[in-house]
Amino acid sequence: MLAGKRILLIIGGGIAAYKSLELIRRLQDQGAEVVPVLTRAGEEFVTPLSVSALAGSAVHRDLFDLTAEAEMGHIQLSRSADLIVVAPATADLMAKMAAGLAGDLASTLLLATDTPVLLAPAMNVRMWQHAATQRNIAMLAADGVRFVGPEEGDMACGEHGPGRLSEVPDIVEAVLRFFRAGPLQGRRILVTSGPTHEPIDPVRYIANRSSGAQGTAIAGALAALGAEVVFVTGPADVPPPSGVEVIAVQTAQQMLEAVEAALPVDAGIFAAAVADWRVASASDRKLKKSRDGMPVLEFAENPDILKTVAGMAQGRPALVVGFAAETDDVVAHATAKRLRKGCDWIVANDVSPETGIMGGTENAVVLISETGADVWPRMGKSEVAARLAERVAQALGAGG
Repeated sequence: MLAGKRILLIIGGGIAAYKSLELIRRLQDQGAEVVPVLTRAGEEFVTPLSVSALAGSAVHRDLFDLTAEAEMGHIQLSRSADLIVVAPATADLMAKMAAGLAGDLASTLLLATDTPVLLAPAMNVRMWQHAATQRNIAMLAADGVRFVGPEEGDMACGEHGPGRLSEVPDIVEAVLRFFRAGPLQGRRILVTSGPTHEPIDPVRYIANRSSGAQGTAIAGALAALGAEVVFVTGPADVPPPSGVEVIAVQTAQQMLEAVEAALPVDAGIFAAAVADWRVASASDRKLKKSRDGMPVLEFAENPDILKTVAGMAQGRPALVVGFAAETDDVVAHATAKRLRKGCDWIVANDVSPETGIMGGTENAVVLISETGADVWPRMGKSEVAARLAERVAQALGAGG
């Protein structure tokens, strides 16, 4: 897949630098030539010898290398690659990029290049969340820099939260996606997936039987066509696809907030099975049996995420796709839902227990638009996802 591609890999300082060794090998497995640049801070975590041995080439470390600079080495390095990957990208290195500083080889390469750059950030959660880092990220993104990660999890320092370097397969997938000449290249698409869990008390909640499998497959299919995918998922049974930005939520309100924060996007695919209701006043303690009988739960209506986005006067995606899980009169109910919600398409299916679709591996859908109902045969959910992704690409191409 990466045969003939030259990747300049800049290894920043941080405990996650050890993953760069595996990254070199995995990129080579895809056919890429990897040219390594090791920062001074990176040398504290991985040795030049180990990097050089795996890359099969010399490690570039010094800005003032007289042999290399006789031929303007740092300029040549920065422009001879097809892609520059920075992994791990530290807060310090991203700050230098945002400010346009060039005090060492890595920052000079990044300032002197006209080659696309992919950053894989890794840092302490507080550093990631700091306002200065977030300003730098916004500035770099506006400059066209691409990002993969970071992930949420346990830190080497003992804290937990966003800031972990993405896993190597996810970074490789992001590189592969960059080089794919897919029809959705340059498009940003939002996908919601999975159920929501609406708390009753700290141990009980209201949910449904959605596994999240169809939404996950759709996100993966869109990414495979080159899209930048923001994947907002409830507590699903299946893991999220690689190569997408994952935002995990629990409740409908959290999902709405995540969706609004992800805008603007070119298209929104709302595959999540959002609970229609929540307990108006969830208890902060476990509800107990009592002699007074059953507790009385008062319900409140959850926000309508699909209708909210479809009805936006400003910032509405060019294509808004909803889902309708029905148990009877599928086409009639879904057609009415499309008009009621104001979305462009509705993907409807029959989730009656006898179909085995809810939580299963197959789906049988009807794509409803203003032109009518297109009935698809029963097929695997991955096939449904691929077919829908192709339709999305066609619609955005026609509209763009």
